[in-house]
Amino acid sequence: MQRISTLMIVMCLAILAFAHGVSSARTRPFDAHALAIEHRYAGPDGGWDFSTFDPVHRRIYISRTNSVSVLDLASAQVTQLVTGSRTHIALPINHGAEVLVTDGGSGGAFIANALTGAVRVPTIATGSRPDAAFIEPNTGLVWVLDNHDGGIAIIDTQSGRLVGRIAVQGALESPVSDGAGRVYITVEDKNEIVVIDAHALGVVAHYRLTGCESPTGLAYDARDRRLVAECANGAAKIVSARDGRELASLPLGPRPDGLINDTRRNLVFAPTAGDAMMSVIDPAGMRIVGSIATQTGARSGALDPETGIVYLPSGRFNPPATPGARPTLVAGSFEILAIRTR
Repeated sequence: MQRISTLMIVMCLAILAFAHGVSSARTRPFDAHALAIEHRYAGPDGGWDFSTFDPVHRRIYISRTNSVSVLDLASAQVTQLVTGSRTHIALPINHGAEVLVTDGGSGGAFIANALTGAVRVPTIATGSRPDAAFIEPNTGLVWVLDNHDGGIAIIDTQSGRLVGRIAVQGALESPVSDGAGRVYITVEDKNEIVVIDAHALGVVAHYRLTGCESPTGLAYDARDRRLVAECANGAAKIVSARDGRELASLPLGPRPDGLINDTRRNLVFAPTAGDAMMSVIDPAGMRIVGSIATQTGARSGALDPETGIVYLPSGRFNPPATPGARPTLVAGSFEILAIRTR
């Protein structure tokens, strides 16, 4: 009997220690002093859009105006993988063997070898302005979002074929999934988040983002079932994923574009190009817990979850030639910032 009692005590202590460790990991405060620019990688000039991380080959893919750039983290070299026309995202697919690239110039997507750039599937017609794309976790199919007519094209990356569509109105921006059949997407021209049932392939709800103009980036807090949406008018809205109820509104700088979600630490990184800053959002505490100066133009990026380093494409810009015109990139100024976050 005493042996059993002793064993029970040991087991209880072990369970308590484990629970304390989990609790400590969850509540450990973010160390804002750890934020630092660790490295700058020079690359070819040109515009950019989404960046993605390839954990298989440990590379960063950056969609560019007329190509896809690759930052190899082992060699620290930036090279061109494949050409395109107004590419928006290069998404690692098929266990990292290939990338699916959305291409605005062709109104579709193509599939290329991740190492050689050889194109296997040249054109998959998706819509007039293909933009973001992600792998829907329940099916493994890729959803390509259209930023002009609205709508989602669904692609089987093994066959390279279009296998379905979902009708959605508006300029679709950033998608996230809860992993259980709900997909949330910011709709830039409607100031809302649209909710889609990934099984029924239909819209089930619209979450109005009051006080949020032109929402772009979106992140999902799985632990608390919260969504973080960034807004062009300098705000981040935290809303309930269950019903869209606003829980908090946080100040951000101007010209945001993409949020970077660290799911391991439950943090969201929000680079804003207008003030050359990156804010760190704690969605559980619904507050900003740190910030770091970056560089003008840094508005989106990708995270290496193993190291906690955030990679931000950036550059310096000339002032607009005429009022209302876009600023132009200073020749030779494009670079990728590597920001240490822990």
